[in-house]
Amino acid sequence: MNFNKLGKTDIKVSELGFGAWSIALDWWGKKIEEDEAKRMLKRAYDLGINFFETGDMYGKGKSEKIIGEVFKDMRKDVIISTKYGYDFSNVEQIGHSELPQSFEKEFTKKALRDSLERLQTDYLDMYGLHNPKLNHIREDSIFNLMDEFIKEDKIKTYQVALGPAIGWTQEGLEAMDRTNISAVQTVYNILEQTPGNELMTKAVEKNVGILVRVPEASGILTGKVTADTKIDEKDHRSVRKGEWIKASLQKVEQLKPIAERNGLTITELAMKFIMSKEGFTSVFPTVTSEEEIISYVEMTKGNYISKSDMREIQELYNSWPSYELKATISTK
Repeated sequence: MNFNKLGKTDIKVSELGFGAWSIALDWWGKKIEEDEAKRMLKRAYDLGINFFETGDMYGKGKSEKIIGEVFKDMRKDVIISTKYGYDFSNVEQIGHSELPQSFEKEFTKKALRDSLERLQTDYLDMYGLHNPKLNHIREDSIFNLMDEFIKEDKIKTYQVALGPAIGWTQEGLEAMDRTNISAVQTVYNILEQTPGNELMTKAVEKNVGILVRVPEASGILTGKVTADTKIDEKDHRSVRKGEWIKASLQKVEQLKPIAERNGLTITELAMKFIMSKEGFTSVFPTVTSEEEIISYVEMTKGNYISKSDMREIQELYNSWPSYELKATISTK
C-alpha cells in the first residue's frame, strides 16, 4: 500500500481509503449486517488501509458506531475522518433526497460531540463539512470554529466534501482558499473528470489533497451496471438513467484498447488512472464485501499509468460530450 500526505498536514493516509457509508445504508443494492461490516473494516486494516472516512448521517450514526467499536483500542493506528452538516434526527433517508442542513455554531458543536462519542475517541484526524453550499463556503464563522477545534485538539484538520452530485466547482475552488483546509472530496472517475481535473490543478497549487469517491462510475466501470440493469428508486444510483448508462458503456469500449495493452481490466485502468493524477490523495471505492476490498487493494500495487497513456485518455475524454454539473446558485 502506498501512502500520501494529507494536504498541509503531516498525516499519511493510504491511497486506497475505506468509505464507510455502505456499511450503514442499503443504497448500493445490498444491506450489510453489522457483523459483516466489522469484518470488512478489520480486513481493510489488515490489508494496509489506514484511512476510514465516514459521516454522521450514514445510518444516523450507525457507521460511526461500528468504526468506533472496531478501532477503539487501535486509535493511533488508524486515520478517522467524519463529516457533519445534515440534521437527520426526524427524517427518513432515501437515496439522493436532500435532508435539512445546518452549519450553525451550536449545531456544529453538538454534532462533533456526538460523533466523538459514537467513534469512542477524544479527537478526529479530520472533520468535514458534508455537501456545503456556496454560502456556507463563504461564511467565515464556520471555518473560524473549525480552527478553534484544532486549537482545542478536538480535530487535527478539516475538509469540504462536495456534492452530493457531480459538480460544485466554485464551492471546491473557493474552499481551497481557506487557510487550514487540507482536503476537498469530490465525485471523480475516468468517465467523469469534470470538475475534478480543475479541482486537482488548484489542489496542487494550494497544497490540498483531493479525495475521490464514486471512482467506479456507479458500477459502470466494474461491470455491475450493464445496459440491462434496473436500479431501484431507493438505490443511490437511481439518478443514473438509461441514456447515461448506454453512453457510458460506449465510452468504456473506447478505453478497452488502453486497458488491454497494459494488461489491465477496465476497473484496474480506472483506479490506476485516478492514482496517477497529480493532486490525488486517496480514493474511496464503494465496497460491499471483503472480496471487493481484497480486489481493490490488489489494484494499488504500483504500475501507474504512463504519461503517454494518460494523454490518450485525456484526448478521449475531451472528445466526449460535456454533461450537466450541479452547483449552488451564485450569491455575490
